[in-house]
Amino acid sequence: MRTFLLILLLFVIFLSLFIYKVKGDMIDFEVNYKAGTRLRVGESLYQVKDGHFMFKYLPSSALLYLPLSFIPLDVAKAFWYFAVILCLVSIVYVSKKMVTQKMEKAAYLFVLPPIILAKYFLRELQLGQINSVITMVLLLMIWFMAYGKTEKTSKNEIWMGLLWGLAVALKPYALIFFPYFLLKKKGKALSSALGLLFLSFLATSLFYGFRGNIIVFKEWISTLSQSTPRLLTSQDNISIIALVMKWTGNQTLSVFLSGLVIALLAFLVFIVILKGKKIAQAPVLECSILLLLIPLISPMGWDYTLLISVLGVMIIIRNFFQFSKFWRVILVANFFIITFSLYDLMGRELYVMFMSWSVITINFLILVGYLACLRFKEIC
Repeated sequence: MRTFLLILLLFVIFLSLFIYKVKGDMIDFEVNYKAGTRLRVGESLYQVKDGHFMFKYLPSSALLYLPLSFIPLDVAKAFWYFAVILCLVSIVYVSKKMVTQKMEKAAYLFVLPPIILAKYFLRELQLGQINSVITMVLLLMIWFMAYGKTEKTSKNEIWMGLLWGLAVALKPYALIFFPYFLLKKKGKALSSALGLLFLSFLATSLFYGFRGNIIVFKEWISTLSQSTPRLLTSQDNISIIALVMKWTGNQTLSVFLSGLVIALLAFLVFIVILKGKKIAQAPVLECSILLLLIPLISPMGWDYTLLISVLGVMIIIRNFFQFSKFWRVILVANFFIITFSLYDLMGRELYVMFMSWSVITINFLILVGYLACLRFKEIC
């Protein structure tokens, strides 16, 4: 009875939040909803008149919003809003299941990571974004990789590939796992992923025809290449290239320096993978680093995408006392900055300065270091 009343209370709270606050926002969802409508009638997804609110994802991503385009916008918003909440809860639950042992309760893991990343969770809801959905898909992929080593390994690998292919079809940033699959020699996973991506291409061809579909793909590449450079210095862009661009103001130098940093991070991940060959659930930590790196490596890495780091944050918190006292103090300070770097607390001027220096990017690069340290200690 208590559980039912708690769920009912949370439902009323979130419903009230939607009606009085979020319903009027969800700007990104409106863009995607429009894309679903355009796909249905065979219109181009990428139209100049949309300006800043132009659809920026692959045509296959619009397929997800196609069913929602048949219902009124406000109803579709409500459906998506609660779907995102479900995904956010599931992200925390599945991450906890992968991080803890079967008999370990560790209730603090249900509390601390969502608090630390709360502003990203709330921003995801406010915008009506899709990152929580993709994160959930990728976590399921990781589950099959880390815990699917049974007599049905072949079938698990196919499911792993299908989940990864779905994530890529929704947002290309999931391609960060491609080299990882190659290193792990997951041929069946790659094959099933490519098969799903091909089917997603054929699916959009039903609305545009084969040649028309190719034109739409070219439009996507064109609009993305034109819009990306001018967004590198955007306040909310927390990618590595955006950090260097904000610090130097030189785009050519920024491309070189960010490329160097990314190459060093790739080498670090490679060493982490090599160190994990004898660890049973090695993919959990390795993939948590890759998830965390997604918004940092992507040129269009918006701050709210950092909700994808739940698994990594949870691993670090669970192994908090594996670090020395000095590094625990640094870690607490780092989490404190992530949690409380809020516009309402800092004020406009300080927050703008904070974001212009890409401090958040540095915060999460530090977390990558902590995760790598746990692997070098052979703790996880």
